[in-house]
Amino acid sequence: MSAKTTIFLTGATGYLGSSVLARLLNHPDRKNLNITILVRDEAKAKIFESKFGVKTVVGSHEDLDKVESAAEAAHVVFNISNADDTAFVGAILKGLKNRNTKIGDVPILIHTTGSAIVMDDARGAYAAGPDTIFDDLDVSKAKAIPPTAFHHNVDLLILDADTAGYMRGYLVDPSTVFGAPTNEIAAAGLANTHSIQIPVLIQAALARKRAGMVGAGKAIWPAIHVDDTADIFITLFDTIRTNPDAAGHGWNGYYNGENGEYTWAELAKAIGQALVELGVASDPEPTAFTQEELLKYFPSLEFAYVWGTNCRIKASRARALGWKPKYTIEDMMKSIKPEVETFLRK
Repeated sequence: MSAKTTIFLTGATGYLGSSVLARLLNHPDRKNLNITILVRDEAKAKIFESKFGVKTVVGSHEDLDKVESAAEAAHVVFNISNADDTAFVGAILKGLKNRNTKIGDVPILIHTTGSAIVMDDARGAYAAGPDTIFDDLDVSKAKAIPPTAFHHNVDLLILDADTAGYMRGYLVDPSTVFGAPTNEIAAAGLANTHSIQIPVLIQAALARKRAGMVGAGKAIWPAIHVDDTADIFITLFDTIRTNPDAAGHGWNGYYNGENGEYTWAELAKAIGQALVELGVASDPEPTAFTQEELLKYFPSLEFAYVWGTNCRIKASRARALGWKPKYTIEDMMKSIKPEVETFLRK
């Protein structure tokens, strides 16, 4: 395409955001992408500008005026930094509305939510049945998600804005993201290289010298590699630019991220096996965290129970656009030992 596409991306130094940015930097149409990123650190901002040729806005999520202004200047906003900050997303939406009012453009927001919008409170006690699977082509299931669901208060702000018509909203909701980013931003030391769910369990296991799980570990979650997740964003972005009607938006704009499922017990067992192989533990079998341990190794008891939830989704929309994930649950299990080794070195 000959026309420049103006982009504002948040989360450029994050685990997933850096992976998406790297793909934009290597995009076949890079010369026509005018990219601006939000960066807290001024020194990092200078490196991004000089080394990677992107514009920067130096600021944080609290700098709402800067965020609003940067969003207003962009036709496409990638929010890949925080799924739960209502004020931050509100500033983005205000900027997009200003853009629509002033120049008539209908801008795009590709927002990162999470599959936790459909998790339950099993606390590891049971595996949810197939009837609970949220296929992203099933709009009725999306509309049945309660407003109190994790992340969903922000999702609803975006869905309301889409319904109002001044922007088009797309919601990418990855599941358990795994793998080490290998992009040039991470290689330059500018990005976080760890996800959340698996590293928390690894660090707890190292501290207690035995793998742990919430309850019996029977609950089920999906997983997706960080590179496959980043590819969803680019597949969606390319479709929006070339064939927007195929992408859907709003309630038809949920893009789940998964390529297979695991139980928490299976994941804990893989961590336990790595501990044994590395001489940290003598028994690979995980044991249930005590309540005292849940409070010790997790930010709160409520947050700890997330590691015992069921969350079942199907990523049909992205696959329909041609997205083809490369990494499987087997790859996730193989990634555990190297990650344990990384935390051991630290």
